[in-house]
Amino acid sequence: MNIAVLGSGSWATAMVKILCENKQKVLWWVREQEIKEGVEKHSHNPMFLRACVLDNKKIEVSTDINFVIQRASILFCVIPSAFVEKSFENVSFSSMQNKIVVTATKGMIPSKNQIVSLFFKEKYNIPYTSQCVVSGPSHAEEVSMECLTYLTCGSENKELAQSIASIISCPYVKTLISDDIEGVEYAGVLKNIYAVATGIAFGLGYGDNYIAVLVSKATTEMQHFLDVVDKRKRNINAIVYLGDLLVTAYSQHSRNRTFGQMIGKGYSVSSAQLEMQMVAEGYYSVNGIHKLNEKLNANLPIVEAVYRILYQDTCPHEEFSNLSEQFTKE
Repeated sequence: MNIAVLGSGSWATAMVKILCENKQKVLWWVREQEIKEGVEKHSHNPMFLRACVLDNKKIEVSTDINFVIQRASILFCVIPSAFVEKSFENVSFSSMQNKIVVTATKGMIPSKNQIVSLFFKEKYNIPYTSQCVVSGPSHAEEVSMECLTYLTCGSENKELAQSIASIISCPYVKTLISDDIEGVEYAGVLKNIYAVATGIAFGLGYGDNYIAVLVSKATTEMQHFLDVVDKRKRNINAIVYLGDLLVTAYSQHSRNRTFGQMIGKGYSVSSAQLEMQMVAEGYYSVNGIHKLNEKLNANLPIVEAVYRILYQDTCPHEEFSNLSEQFTKE
């Protein structure tokens, strides 16, 4: 079955590298002609993960998303969530039928406030049994250096989850499977918000002692939200939930933590985004979770504090002072 990667950023580049370990050929849709030429001529993405060497003999790159989709059976969507809807605006319903969609995007569709797998389910009628979510603690920078990484494949279709797990397994990627497709994807959304919160706290001058409390409370908050969305038996301490939260909250590679740290130091949202020149999914995710939670009414004090800071321009010092008081009462 032909496999395609959609997206041209760091994680998409790392995913192409992973897939080339087991596949003879990988189709790759990128938006930028510069990336296409860089991969074909120099075996690397000139815009993201420049040091990551790719086997261009196994890669067919195209800037035509319809060309790539028509030729593939399995689509790995690794497009930042803010741009998924735009990227698929000229992709027809018929061309997406009988496709297997693997979501490796940790964010929400901004205009719809929905996770990416739900977007494909509603727009193209692709059932969850034909979809899989790949998530877990996995910084693209470390994957590109072949550091040992653990990824979880979540699907309602156990055979599909096992199949995708076998496709992405390689000497430096170990895999697990789960049937919690929505829980795995929502956890990937939430951990980016909590990483922004962690960054804001660091930017404000809070130390490791407080950050440990913040992340602990974030874990409890995540479990509460997942139980409200889908009350099934899940171990919140599993790699795909807690592990992903920890690496995003603490790692120097975390763009969400970096974004939050800049906010904590006094940057405006727009200036932080301009200086980073990369997408911090947590910025879009917190708006989506906030609006979704207007219906769910889950208790999410950390999420709501980050939302007010980023979207209502409230004072980070005051928001975290209030959070700190709440932590002593729970």
